[in-house]
Amino acid sequence: MPDYVNWLRHASPYINAHRDCTFVVMLPGDGVEHPNFGNIVHDLVLLHSLGVRLVLVHGSRPQIEHRLQARGLTPHYHEGMRITDAPTLECVIDAVGHLRIAIEARLSMDMASSPMQGSRLRVASGNLVTARPIGVLDGVDYHHTGEVRRVDRKGINRLLDERSIVLLSPLGYSPTGEIFNLACEDVATRAAIDLSADKLLLFGAEPGLLDEDGHLVRELRPQQVPAHMLRLGSDYQAELLEAAAEACRGGVARSHIVSYAEDGALLTELFTRNGGGTLVAQEQFEKIREAAIEDVGGLLDLISPLEEQGILVRRSREVLEREIEQFSVVEREGMIIACAALYQIADSDAGELACLAVNPEYRHGRRGDELLERIEQRARAQGLKTLFVLTTRTAHWFRERGFEPSSVERLPAARASLYNFQRNSKIFEKAL
Repeated sequence: MPDYVNWLRHASPYINAHRDCTFVVMLPGDGVEHPNFGNIVHDLVLLHSLGVRLVLVHGSRPQIEHRLQARGLTPHYHEGMRITDAPTLECVIDAVGHLRIAIEARLSMDMASSPMQGSRLRVASGNLVTARPIGVLDGVDYHHTGEVRRVDRKGINRLLDERSIVLLSPLGYSPTGEIFNLACEDVATRAAIDLSADKLLLFGAEPGLLDEDGHLVRELRPQQVPAHMLRLGSDYQAELLEAAAEACRGGVARSHIVSYAEDGALLTELFTRNGGGTLVAQEQFEKIREAAIEDVGGLLDLISPLEEQGILVRRSREVLEREIEQFSVVEREGMIIACAALYQIADSDAGELACLAVNPEYRHGRRGDELLERIEQRARAQGLKTLFVLTTRTAHWFRERGFEPSSVERLPAARASLYNFQRNSKIFEKAL
């Protein structure tokens, strides 16, 4: 059997897992100049063809340095950050503009007998990053050096929904029309956090983080990062590591550091069990579990606003205490941010999904889907064959997840007798 057949079979679970996920990929200017850049483009096109939603962030440091040198200008830094005065900003704009056009051109290739054949990609970029000036620090004026203020989450998601690859440059714009030079690591990290990306992928010169003996560190938790940063000092690896850890602390489940010099490093990291780079995975500060009596207060805080709006049926503290074993919850750093309940309907093999609620600040992730999966697992474990749900405001959400319209007549007798005709909830069911 050819090796590629075996590889494809082992990669298929990852292909399924990555489909429709959002990946933010950061490629520094050194990576764009490297001879392996063409292979990286091919790999990004492959990810896109497999259904991955891609946001590509590029850097421009060496290209800016070349332009400063050509104009006889001296680069100035403070605390590792470039000071961007007016002449330097002209070089930045020139470098970034040329790079963006070059990357768009590379992603537009459609040559016969090449990995790009038939790809027909659409690349989208624009004023998607709002920035603000760093200002004066330690008496040093950074002029046009800025930091990310906001990423246009809705605009980027709309472009991703249209199957475009979104290209973000290390430039940001202010509401007053100013242009700011940004660090590509800052842009990538903020984009990953604001988009609730599934992964942040950071390209560097090394295969990943190397320990004191030069061996690859394959996996880290964010709290382990500071010790390595002390060892690395001002090395660029430290910047990548800090970006990976910051993204994880901001809610991105996994950040990866891979090499732009190694052909296939990105695919190896994403489609093999052991990977090929360094993974920084957030600690399990958010988890799904079954509710306990100590969670009643947190549940009341979560569902009370939805009860006031008429979205959920009112439940008193006494009811919650009595029915607490029916609930599953998502806990984040000691706070209940989502919940759902499963009630087995008497004298039937059916159950009811009830009280599905997610804190408004955490509705951009997949917590509702994860809770639904948890409830369905519990229902199957109890031998239930059908899951009913009654809702007044979220019918489309359940329809999109496999629930079919039903009726009071379809409800088991024990539940149909309790149906509130005044509330007039829509009824849906799903075969398990």
